Amino acid sequence: MKYYLDITLLPDAEANLGFLWQRVFQQVHIALVDNKIGDNESAIALSIPGYKSIDSKAKDFPLGDKLRLLADNEGTLVKLNIQKWLNRLSDYCQIGPINKVPDDIKQHARFTRKSVKSIEKKAKRRAEHLNKPYAEVLGYLIKEGRSNECKLPYINVESQDTKKRVTQGVSCQFSLFIEQKLFDLPASGSFDCYGLSKTATVPVF
Repeated sequence: MKYYLDITLLPDAEANLGFLWQRVFQQVHIALVDNKIGDNESAIALSIPGYKSIDSKAKDFPLGDKLRLLADNEGTLVKLNIQKWLNRLSDYCQIGPINKVPDDIKQHARFTRKSVKSIEKKAKRRAEHLNKPYAEVLGYLIKEGRSNECKLPYINVESQDTKKRVTQGVSCQFSLFIEQKLFDLPASGSFDCYGLSKTATVPVF
């Protein structure tokens, strides 16, 4: 990945970072689906510079306030035209210019979608039983440490691929848990339409 652009989130009293991540990430996902190069394959990767695991003592949103999109060439990011997809959220995010990735990269990261089925199923059952929003119950269970895998940050998103395949009335929303692993050397591979990968890394800077 040789080129990148940053999207900085601008929270205020009415829209916190968690809400903005959900809205902005959803639009980024739609943009990547619209520009995909294969079946659920994207030429653009996602990096989260401010990523940190959920800590009960931390008050800040665990994904920070910045999304970074990366590509092998500048033209791919130009074609994406992320400004168009984030136009309605222009008051809540700032899109930086396309820049070259620095040459002196010392570390690389892999951002992967992690399945946490046990806590998701528990949250769904409890939400139905208590007649409360799924996201609210899931957040509560995570904060309470009810899962061995619950230390990962997550975003509530709607799958565009599932939306096309399912019938009306079926929810396409789910919680996307994101795991970060750091490496000294880069690794190649493909990225999905969330900008995540099971094998490939992105530069950390």
